[in-house]
Amino acid sequence: MKGWLWTPLLGTPLLALCLAGGTQAHEIGTTQVQLTVGPGDAWSATITTAPTALVNKLEAATGQPLSRDLTAERVRAILPAYAAAIAAQVNLRADGAAQPATVAVERVEMPSDITLPAFVVLRAGGPLPPGARAVTWRYGLVYSTYGVVFTDAAGGTPQTQWLEGDAASPPFALAANAAPLALPRLATQYLELGFLHILPEGLDHILFVLGIFLLTTRLRSILVQVTAFTLAHSVTLGLTMYGVISLPSRVVEPLIALSVAYVAVENILTARLTPWRPLVVFAFGLLHGMGFAGALADLRLARRDVIPALVSFNVGIELAQLSIIAAAYAAVALWHKDKPWYRRRVVIPASSLIAATGLFWTVQRVAGF
Repeated sequence: MKGWLWTPLLGTPLLALCLAGGTQAHEIGTTQVQLTVGPGDAWSATITTAPTALVNKLEAATGQPLSRDLTAERVRAILPAYAAAIAAQVNLRADGAAQPATVAVERVEMPSDITLPAFVVLRAGGPLPPGARAVTWRYGLVYSTYGVVFTDAAGGTPQTQWLEGDAASPPFALAANAAPLALPRLATQYLELGFLHILPEGLDHILFVLGIFLLTTRLRSILVQVTAFTLAHSVTLGLTMYGVISLPSRVVEPLIALSVAYVAVENILTARLTPWRPLVVFAFGLLHGMGFAGALADLRLARRDVIPALVSFNVGIELAQLSIIAAAYAAVALWHKDKPWYRRRVVIPASSLIAATGLFWTVQRVAGF
């Protein structure tokens, strides 16, 4: 294939990623549920989900034309009319018996920065029969994997389950001695979660890894950078989850965007691995680790589950990063790394696109906060 064809082949997917409005920066899936039983004979659930997807699902179910280019104000105006339809998709059962539910719209956020999460918060709730021993949860308006965090106000350790689409959950025990999730299942869930957090959901992390790849075609140099990045984000991911360190999102998010721009600009200015590059990548990895921790912050893991969950989540992240590099290397560098035009027609145009995107995100995130 002609060398000049590789620039659009690499640039087109990058451009598509940059313009993908539905991609979130640091969210796992588009739905999370906080389910609480008590105090008293009642239950409540906070459902955080994607507003446009929710509205379109409800419109499709009722035969209405799908809304486009929705604003937060428009979503707030539309959703109350669908409250009963949403409540019909909330299925909480106590000891196998379905319980009535009501739903209200609590909050709608649709920021202009497409890499920050747009979300709607729904508040569901209803009565619970006295003496119930276990509850199950099912929500019919989600099609992907999502997390349900269960809390028993009467005591016990919070429990987290990951459900596939509209599947019903296994029972959540209403006793303080609920059995912990088996380690193999816990590890599998969080490994998959870490992978999905990068592919396809971590657009800024994807571009950062591609920026690392583009500096040089030498695998050893690429792996030196990836190792520095891995060590750094592993450290801050753990420290942030344990509450040892903390930086506000208004600081972390713009700096992550700036890190994307920096590695791309350096690719344009130099064609070799400089002594300071791994150090810079390590420093930026510390920031990315805080971003990764944000994805797990609301899941309220039991203390005994934190270490295996973090290890598995981190392994999933690494598998995703290596997949990105392997795919990019196999698609481009493996065949054309020795061509005299490779840097001019592949590295510089692709790095320029990544740098422009990173700078745009930096300005957008600073303005957004």
